[in-house]
Amino acid sequence: MLKGSALYIVIIIALVIGLLCAALIVAAYFYKTEYQKKFRYEKLENNLSSGINILLAGADIPYSQEKTFSLFANDEDSVTLKRISWGLYDIGIVKAFSQRDTLFKILSIANSIDSTKWAALYLIDEDRPFSLSGKTTILGDAYIPKAGVQQAYVDNKAYTGDRRLIIGTRHTSDKKLPILDETKITELQHYFSQQANGRTLPKNDSVTASFLKPARVVNFKKQIQTVSDIYINGNVLLFSDTTLIIDSTAVLKNTLVFAKSIIVKSGFHGNCQLFATDSIKVEENCRFDYPSCLGLFRLQTPIVASQAKISIGENTIFNGIIFTYEKVESSVKPLISLMKKVKITGQVYAQGILELKDGVEIDGSAFTSRFLYQNSFTRFENYLINATIDAKALSPYYLTSGLMPVAAKQKKVLQWLEAN
Repeated sequence: MLKGSALYIVIIIALVIGLLCAALIVAAYFYKTEYQKKFRYEKLENNLSSGINILLAGADIPYSQEKTFSLFANDEDSVTLKRISWGLYDIGIVKAFSQRDTLFKILSIANSIDSTKWAALYLIDEDRPFSLSGKTTILGDAYIPKAGVQQAYVDNKAYTGDRRLIIGTRHTSDKKLPILDETKITELQHYFSQQANGRTLPKNDSVTASFLKPARVVNFKKQIQTVSDIYINGNVLLFSDTTLIIDSTAVLKNTLVFAKSIIVKSGFHGNCQLFATDSIKVEENCRFDYPSCLGLFRLQTPIVASQAKISIGENTIFNGIIFTYEKVESSVKPLISLMKKVKITGQVYAQGILELKDGVEIDGSAFTSRFLYQNSFTRFENYLINATIDAKALSPYYLTSGLMPVAAKQKKVLQWLEAN
C-alpha cells in the first residue's frame, strides 16, 4: 500500500510536467509569432526595394502626389510612391504596407554622369587661345578653343607643369556652353516665386522636420537676418527678400536657402543648398559637405548694371555643385571667384567668368565662358596660373544633378534620409 506522501510527489511531478508543457506551448506560440513577424518584415523589405527601383526607373513619371498601387495585383503587396523636387535633386518617399504593418524609406535622388559628355574642362571658343603658367595641371578630357592652349610667363612664373599641357583628349569647344536643363531651372525659379507665407525661425536650438510632413517654411521677408546658434535638419526652407547671414554657429543639413544675397561666415560647416539672385559670399575656412550647392540666378536684367557674384574665401573646402545662370545675357557677366587654396570636389559651371587664384584645386570639372586671373596691376583673361583641374580625382560614385549638362538619365540613390 502506497504511503500518503507518495500522492504529494505525484501531484508535484504532474505540476512540473504541466508547467513544462505550458512553457513549450508558449515558446512555440512566440516562436511562431516572431517567425511570422520576421516573414512579414522581409516581405515588406522586398516590396520596399521594389518600390525604390520603380521610383528610380520612372524618371518621367511625376509622383508629386502619393501614388498607391499593388505590386502583384493583390492587396497584400502594396506600395506608395512620392517624389518631390528638393533644390538640385529630388526626394523620394517609398512606403510598403500589408494590413497594419508599414515600412518606409526616404531618400534623395540624383543622376549618374554621362561619360560621353564628361570633361575636366570646357572653355568656350572666343577665337583666341588660353594660356597656362606656373604649376598648372589639367587632367582629363578638355573642350578648348580651336586656337588651342599655350604656355605663358606671368607674375615671374614660367609654366612648370606637364609638357603635354592637357593630360587627356582634346576636343574643340563651341561658341556657347552646353546649356543647363530648363525643366530644373523652372523648378528652381518656382521656389523664388512661392515664398509669401512662412513662420519665423523658432528660438529653439534645434529644428528638425521630416519629409513625411509638409515643408517647414521660414520667411524673413525684407528683414536682414542672421541664422546662428541653431541646428536645422531636413525638410526646412529659409527665404529672404534681402540679405541672409549664416553664422558659423549654425549647422544646416539638407536645408534649402533662397535669398537676394547670402553671406556665410568664416568657419561654417554644413550640408545645404544656397540660391541667390544677387550674390553669395562664403568667407574663409568654411567646409561644405557633399552634396551641397551654391547657385546664382539672374532671372531679370537689373535696372542698374551690376555683377552677380559668387565668391569663396581662402582655404574653404566645398563638395558639390557651384553654378551661375542668366536668363538673358547682360553686358556684365556673372562671376565665380575662388580665392587662394580653395578646394572644390564636384562641378563648377560659370555661365560668365570663372576666377581662380593661386593654389585653387578643382577635383571634377570646370565649365566656363571665360577664365580670369587678376593681380595687383593687371587683369589676364583666359589664363590659368598655379591651378589644378583634375577630373580623375573625383570619386567614380559621384552623382550629379539633372540640372547639369553632363547628367545621364539614369537615377540613383544619393542619400538615405529617413527610415523605420
